[in-house]
Amino acid sequence: MGARRLVGVVVTVVLGAVVVGATTAVLAIASPSPAMLRASVHGYVSTPEGRLVRASLTLDTYPDSLAGEHGSGGGAHPDWVSYGPSTSLWVPAHALVTVTIRQYDTGGTILNPFFASARGTVGGVEWVNGRRVGGVDPNNIGHTFTIHTFPTDQTSLFVNVPLPAVPASAPNLANGYPRPVIVTFQFVTGGPGRYVWQCEYPCGVGVAGFGGPMSTQGYMAGTLTVG
Repeated sequence: MGARRLVGVVVTVVLGAVVVGATTAVLAIASPSPAMLRASVHGYVSTPEGRLVRASLTLDTYPDSLAGEHGSGGGAHPDWVSYGPSTSLWVPAHALVTVTIRQYDTGGTILNPFFASARGTVGGVEWVNGRRVGGVDPNNIGHTFTIHTFPTDQTSLFVNVPLPAVPASAPNLANGYPRPVIVTFQFVTGGPGRYVWQCEYPCGVGVAGFGGPMSTQGYMAGTLTVG
């Protein structure tokens, strides 16, 4: 990952290894605001928590911003790491949500190994290239997908899923990126609400590496609306 300029609001997220408290996260909003990506809905499913809406989302993580919502030119910061196709997400309320993330980026050691484990997912697990795991080697993290609750009276929601890094030596495919690591996980939503999500692997700039793309919607941070 190349050097990246600091813009927006720097967010430093520090959570204890045992106790997870409410985290206030402030995002710098990318301009223009990204179009909302709505989860696909596939009817209902019976679960131990009752009859839930069944929904799914597919996301990508890139080492730059050339393939996501900023267009082929990469927008104002073409060298910034990014999620795509949007960082403004919508999922139904009272739903079992299946998320698939194609992870195309390299990585390294995460600062807080707490985020190297799957948390808040169904069964406390994720699937990495089809293999069921409870977490990822903290020395081999590409990014994380981490949902936090705003400090309000809405339903609490905390989900953390570590995404393994692609080897730096991996050859690029025809699309200019290496073969991705495929990560799949599920979580359950409660009532309507609005949440913030972000990557907890510090691949930005500024304080502890959480500036720039890490704190700017449209790159490594975004919102999750539960409808």
